[in-house]
Amino acid sequence: MRLIVFGANSSTGRLVTAMAMNAGHTVTAITRRPAEFPISDRRVQVADADVMDADAVDWVVRDHDAVLSAIGAPLSPKPVTVCSQAAYNVVKAMMNHGVRRLLCVGSVGLDAADLSPAGLLCQRMIRPVVLACGRAVQQDVRRMENIVRETGLDWTLFRPGRLVTRSDVTDYRITADPAPCALTSRLDLAHALVREVTHRDHVGEAVHVATCRAGRVPSIHRPS
Repeated sequence: MRLIVFGANSSTGRLVTAMAMNAGHTVTAITRRPAEFPISDRRVQVADADVMDADAVDWVVRDHDAVLSAIGAPLSPKPVTVCSQAAYNVVKAMMNHGVRRLLCVGSVGLDAADLSPAGLLCQRMIRPVVLACGRAVQQDVRRMENIVRETGLDWTLFRPGRLVTRSDVTDYRITADPAPCALTSRLDLAHALVREVTHRDHVGEAVHVATCRAGRVPSIHRPS
């Protein structure tokens, strides 16, 4: 399939691009800093486009089979519109060019609990500040999710827990409800996104991705 990845130079976006490439897809990686993109391969085309520019988004979306979005915004106490405006531009471009499949990273959990002494201290002293700065981002992500839900496209929203780094993909769980204190490995999140492109198990659903400690890794390739 011909996939386009927005937010390709984010931590999750780079993993999504690499996994999609390794699964046999051709990928257009969208980033505002093409020279800094670390993946160089004939199956990956790197394009410079600002997701806030509707004309630029419209130009890059055409001739693709599916859109994957790993767009995020840094924590800020000020109002945030990046996620929702990007979603509006992407959805409009998809409708213009007849592209129906959309997979987005949605709400990122900020409430994962760390019950260690250091973690409890962090929650008392730092967590209120983090949550205050994250509230504007979460509000914008909710607006983004509402835009996606109302499109009529074949969408899937992925809601990770607190993002962590692991060296391997686990036998992660995809559920309708968030697991208490869930963590999500970026590798697991990327794997779930790429797998869903072809398996289409969760069209029209918002799902949570929870990382497991070990187990069999689900197939990322198209089912036979």
